[in-house]
Amino acid sequence: MFFVAKTKLHSPLRWQKELRRFLPFLLSIIFTLVVSSQSISSAPKNTEILWDTYGIPHIYGKDAQSAFQAFGWAQMQSHGNLLLRLYGQARGRAAEYWGEDYLDSDKWVLTMGVPKRGKAWYKAQSSAFRSYLNAFANGINVYAKEHPDLIDDEVEVVLPVTPEDILNHLQRVLLFTFVVDPGRVADIKHTSAPGSNGWAIAPKRSASGKAMLLANPHLPWEDLFLWYEAQITAPGIDAYGATLVGIPVLAIAFNDNLGWTHTVNTHDGWDAYELQLQNDGYLFDGKVRPFQTTTFLLKVKQKNGLLTEQKLSVKSSVHGPVITHKDGKSIALRVVGQDRPNVLQQWWDMAISKNLTEFQKALQRLQLPMFTVMYADREGHIMHLFNGLVPVRKEGDFEYWQGIIPGNTSKTVWNKIHPYQDLPKVIDPKSGWLQNANDPPWTTTFPAAIKADDYPSYMAPRGPMYFRAQRSAKMLAEDESISFEEMIAYKHSTQMELAERILDDLIPAAQQQGDELTRRATDVLARWDQKADANSRGAVLFSFWVDNVDLDTVFSTPWDQKSPRTTPDGLADPKSAVKALTDAAQKVEKAYGTLDVAWGDVFRLRYGNLDLPANGGDGDKGIFRVVNFAPAGDGRFQAVAGDSYVAAVEFSQPVKAMALTSYGNATQPNSPHIVDQLQFFVRQKLRPVWRTRQEITTHLEERKIF
Repeated sequence: MFFVAKTKLHSPLRWQKELRRFLPFLLSIIFTLVVSSQSISSAPKNTEILWDTYGIPHIYGKDAQSAFQAFGWAQMQSHGNLLLRLYGQARGRAAEYWGEDYLDSDKWVLTMGVPKRGKAWYKAQSSAFRSYLNAFANGINVYAKEHPDLIDDEVEVVLPVTPEDILNHLQRVLLFTFVVDPGRVADIKHTSAPGSNGWAIAPKRSASGKAMLLANPHLPWEDLFLWYEAQITAPGIDAYGATLVGIPVLAIAFNDNLGWTHTVNTHDGWDAYELQLQNDGYLFDGKVRPFQTTTFLLKVKQKNGLLTEQKLSVKSSVHGPVITHKDGKSIALRVVGQDRPNVLQQWWDMAISKNLTEFQKALQRLQLPMFTVMYADREGHIMHLFNGLVPVRKEGDFEYWQGIIPGNTSKTVWNKIHPYQDLPKVIDPKSGWLQNANDPPWTTTFPAAIKADDYPSYMAPRGPMYFRAQRSAKMLAEDESISFEEMIAYKHSTQMELAERILDDLIPAAQQQGDELTRRATDVLARWDQKADANSRGAVLFSFWVDNVDLDTVFSTPWDQKSPRTTPDGLADPKSAVKALTDAAQKVEKAYGTLDVAWGDVFRLRYGNLDLPANGGDGDKGIFRVVNFAPAGDGRFQAVAGDSYVAAVEFSQPVKAMALTSYGNATQPNSPHIVDQLQFFVRQKLRPVWRTRQEITTHLEERKIF
């Protein structure tokens, strides 16, 4: 439009004439530009994946179906071997493919009826969403067909992937790993229990006057728990976030209008029933009922490549499948969510929502079996929903339902689920902030906005509020104007709330009672910054002391719901606490040669080909920056779980966002994006999120056009 500047406007009248002369032409140009830009954003001619320099796929789909296909392709490029292995396990045929190590997994999947239910769930999808699942599976298969050299030979046996495989995997992850931990019922062990932090900050507590959201799940750094970060753009959607590998929609996400995260909530969605066996059946309401029996023929691959066969007979009662037979007793399992096939549709509709009303409309379907929903939006609303399928129970509190339930009466068998309006939630609390660190919903903010007495006693436990949650609430409550940068700094806090609570009692007791070694240990603790940063000296000693005591009995004042953020406190038995410190000091000095060894010298980030000093630690110590460690065999400990995907979002215009996928956004061999983000992790930083096409093309690594 340079011609306007070239025109000489000698008078207001002449200027008006020139404007009238050019106005139609200007309007036509503006109209053309607007229409063309809209057509580019809403209906591009091609579907493409723009890969940025951190291996994040930014998918531009000409329609939703094409976006799903591209997302399947993208997941294969980043995690193909893992994805196929997970789908093979979800079929219940992993032992047939890869040997006896997978036999317990197959038995668990088949006992829970996963493959059969996957077929039913696929039929229950809407025709549109069924086409989306078909497209995602097709993207996986097309990639594998075009790049067979990039997929391990041993996992190619899973191909071709079907849409039912996707739903099988979804069930295995959500219902039979998160809702029901198989480690508790089938001796399938995990390295660490899933956890999470989540914050929502209202404009009144935000330095910018805009709502903010912090997403921070803590999951094992392996297997079905790995996060995959992506952006999905197609007509009607432009969402950025992450999902677990193999899931075809974003599970934690934000768009220009709103965002949400999930935390693992104190939700009880399964129960174990003890059956009274009688005459080859079980006693129920005074009558003997026969078991329903289903027999599976399991194939198991031997080391020589041959297959052997063994039978698996699954007995079922009115409660559900029988999972154990011990000492003449049978335990049957009842699990929520098996009649809710539209989890993926709900997540998708959450991501395309434009405001709180639309978002809640999606939530009200109650397809997602568990997880807290922490929400914020550009209009300034924040929300905490204790989401989940909560059985309507006739009796008992939360603790009662954690035990083995009598299975001989219909009085203990639940069949109904609480509707959305029954679930604990708060929207726009007076405090201006919400937090959840896997604590019950009653402590989401202060003053309390959700009262436990207003809900059934089985809805969630009354307490306690553990130290990580106390630390979480403390940071929010003590800062009345939190900037985006401060929120990120708080996220990386390694301050040990437990140390703040107990050292004022432990140090004086040790100074009075201890020998020379104990007094030296006391000096180390007194100088320590009470953090678990890589260079913190004293954190290792304190951590060893914590391992030597029972946190349930060490305090003289137990946790009290009337003082949830200042209890527990005090030493119940100072003498034994000091002895535990002496023992810890002996172990530390023997193992590392000094009592004040740096945290990062002992606790390491060993992932891929990297071995770096760690920061952060176990949430039980009240550390908000959670990293879980396992012994590495050389006196050191290596990170195996914890901060996995992190996103900090401010709903300004435009949206401001930073994120990190700690272990990188790929696992395929030779990918440059295995552990390429771990350096940010070490420095306690997040990396920029690129969402606009200009930002993405500026940091473009690869383009794939379909």
